[in-house]
Amino acid sequence: MTKYVIRGGNPLHGEVDISGAKNAAVAILPAALLVDGVCRIENVPEISDVTMILGILRDLGAKVTMINRTTVELDCSRVYKQNVPYELARQIRASYYLIGALLGRFGRAEVPPPGGCDLGVRPIDQHLKGFAAMGTRIQVENGFIHAAAPNGRLHGAQVYLDVVSVGATMNILLAAALADGLTIIENAAKEPHIVDLANFLNSMGADVMGAGTDVIKVRGVSRLRGGTYSIIPDQIEAGTYMTAVAAAGGEVRINNIIPKHLDCITAKLVEMGVDIEEEGDALIVRRGPGRLSPTNVKTMPYPGFPTDMQPQIAAVLCLAQGTSILNEGVWDNRYRYADEFRRMGANIQVNGKIAVIEGVDSLTGAPVCACDLRAGAAMIVAGLAAQGTTEIDQIYHIERGYENIVAKLSKLGADIREITIPEEEWRSNGVG
Repeated sequence: MTKYVIRGGNPLHGEVDISGAKNAAVAILPAALLVDGVCRIENVPEISDVTMILGILRDLGAKVTMINRTTVELDCSRVYKQNVPYELARQIRASYYLIGALLGRFGRAEVPPPGGCDLGVRPIDQHLKGFAAMGTRIQVENGFIHAAAPNGRLHGAQVYLDVVSVGATMNILLAAALADGLTIIENAAKEPHIVDLANFLNSMGADVMGAGTDVIKVRGVSRLRGGTYSIIPDQIEAGTYMTAVAAAGGEVRINNIIPKHLDCITAKLVEMGVDIEEEGDALIVRRGPGRLSPTNVKTMPYPGFPTDMQPQIAAVLCLAQGTSILNEGVWDNRYRYADEFRRMGANIQVNGKIAVIEGVDSLTGAPVCACDLRAGAAMIVAGLAAQGTTEIDQIYHIERGYENIVAKLSKLGADIREITIPEEEWRSNGVG
């Protein structure tokens, strides 16, 4: 078993470079299935979710060539399978993008329901509603979603999403790129990674209009050609480092970002008393001595405060002077980390989708668990600010979405390391 060990109390100083966006990469890589030619995709984050997606593409018959650590070439011209392996796909939520990509390419797909973090009910009914409108027959049996267009090709359709869904917006966009005619997605999500997927498809010859607004129009084309594309920087990774500085103190320059994507996060941290300065494609984040002010946060679809940043800002609010209220507007089960914070001395009470946090003078290091990807990041943020030693287990959740986080934080002066405990030792201690 591997875990992170953090000795907290060290302010952070220096520079950190932000990697490519996880939430864009896990859709853009499957989108290569639609391309007739070789795609070179740059700024790919080196994370386990990407490794799994590339493994699935290899299994389907794609030629995957790593040019360097962050650049991959994909040639999907010889892909012949439309069924995705159960064990690989069930480990990540983004496996559902393979449905849209395979339907667009072959008019047929067999994919398990999505896995990933347990954040409560994650239905894909809006995805399936869009596919059905485009002529797909769908059955769920033997643990797989079976989707097929009767004539082997989807047709354009008008799709109204009952709820704003990032996943459904991107999945329908994938399916529509090669469909016959015009597809209109209404009440579409507007997140930066949706715009990135649309830009990728357009750079390969697709005809997508309106990405980043609530109405996206996709006029299907006969083929997509190969090309080169660079993934946008990761909004959530950047936000996580911003909260780390807010919690632990110090001054850090965060490079390779798109500042506009971080406006909602910046606004809340500035409201709390963090000093943030924009310099081109970088932000300088400073936190001096003294307690931060409390604030209220409600997570919402972009451009609102992102749900994927809610646990991290909760870690900062645990140290603010006064009472803060969190309102989770997206997921049903995002507060599972509350018990872990309490182990560290936090005062947090949860009632449904509302959390009330009464700030404390300091947190104390403790053994905690990364119960999901962003909760794990929040444990790191809290551990950096805590007095004493924090041990975080189940770190495989964190490695799904953060590239080289131990090395990046160590470079900033954090006392963090990854250790491996022999199996016989942790079993003898009653673990597992």
